[in-house]
Amino acid sequence: MLTNTSPASVLPVHEPTRFKVLGAISFSHFLNDMIQSLILAIYPLLKNDFRLSFAQIGLITLTYQLTASVLQPFIGMYTDRHPQPRALSIGMGFTLIGLLLLSVAPNYLTVIMAAALVGSGSSIFHPESSRVARLASGGQHGLAQSIFQVGGNAGTAVGPLLAAWVIIPYGRTSVAWFSVAALVAILVLWRIGDWYRRQQPLSLCKSAAHGASHKVSPLTRKAVWAVLILAALVFSKYFYLTSLSSYYTFFLISKFHLSIQSAQLHLFGFLFAIALGTLIGGPIGDRIGRKRVIWVSILGVAPFTLMLPYVDLTWTAVLVFIIGLTIASAFSAILVFAQELLPGRVGTVSGLFFGLAFGIGGIGAALLGKLADARSIEYVYSVCSFLPLIGLLTAFLPDLRGQRPVRRVPAA
Repeated sequence: MLTNTSPASVLPVHEPTRFKVLGAISFSHFLNDMIQSLILAIYPLLKNDFRLSFAQIGLITLTYQLTASVLQPFIGMYTDRHPQPRALSIGMGFTLIGLLLLSVAPNYLTVIMAAALVGSGSSIFHPESSRVARLASGGQHGLAQSIFQVGGNAGTAVGPLLAAWVIIPYGRTSVAWFSVAALVAILVLWRIGDWYRRQQPLSLCKSAAHGASHKVSPLTRKAVWAVLILAALVFSKYFYLTSLSSYYTFFLISKFHLSIQSAQLHLFGFLFAIALGTLIGGPIGDRIGRKRVIWVSILGVAPFTLMLPYVDLTWTAVLVFIIGLTIASAFSAILVFAQELLPGRVGTVSGLFFGLAFGIGGIGAALLGKLADARSIEYVYSVCSFLPLIGLLTAFLPDLRGQRPVRRVPAA
């Protein structure tokens, strides 16, 4: 038990969940990912404008995802030691510039540059915003991560609708209209940065009050092994999700001869299911344990993915909704599980897993695009249907239930 008699040692341990802050960071995540999803949603338009192959479409995703992934762990490691409240607004500024560049891109290379800028903005935004969510959680870490992430998923779901209603009818230059959303996000993130800055003088006090739970723990073989398993599960989840987010519209157009707008409405249904699953996954993990949620969300989706390539349009829509709802519940559980394995490394863990998710998505999009060119888009879904079986690795994760440190108010 700590014996420090300074005022920091007697601060209240149990703090309320800051739902206003969580709502604001979730709203910012909504705007950020809504803007970013426009790139995915207008792929058919870009394909027609620049006469792109599936491999070139995959390269756009690869560029965006790699710039969004490579920097994130390093940014997280740096901000663990040197928090940067203004990084949130700066990251959104990169996204704004990329958005404007995309709207006027005269050639494929410029599209690639725009995707890189949007990805760079994401790499700055996610580690610090995830830290804000945990800081405002009041101990309900799964709930806080779900609230934060559901904003992003909802924004990703709305993007295709906006593309169908605005960008497809009016052309690619209408992408610039969404710069207003980026400016709103910058203003909101500036206010969040003010709140974040005010928390910094209290961080040492809170660490003392919470005891060992907030100290940076040394890496152990058990923790490293568990993180590697979690990384494999993230690979399974995001490689499969990439097959849907990047190529689902093409699959529907190719197999069922839907129009671009109809296919994007189906994509919205899938992305809405992801948003709903994300919101559900975190609180359930707080209640029943994160390992159980990971079991169900990764391995439990396998029967549906295995059926998907062989059903009609109606069942395709139903199965894709179930897949999105189920598999999306995993990430909050995986992220908080990793944060509990590595106390005191919130930025590093968040940057690593968000970066890994984006990187896997980008590499997956490029590889699957080449596979679709070589075989067919239907063949892609036949191959990817086996990926959720990697969820069997969940059996090797340690059980962290009942191992949370007991919070005590240090004696004066």
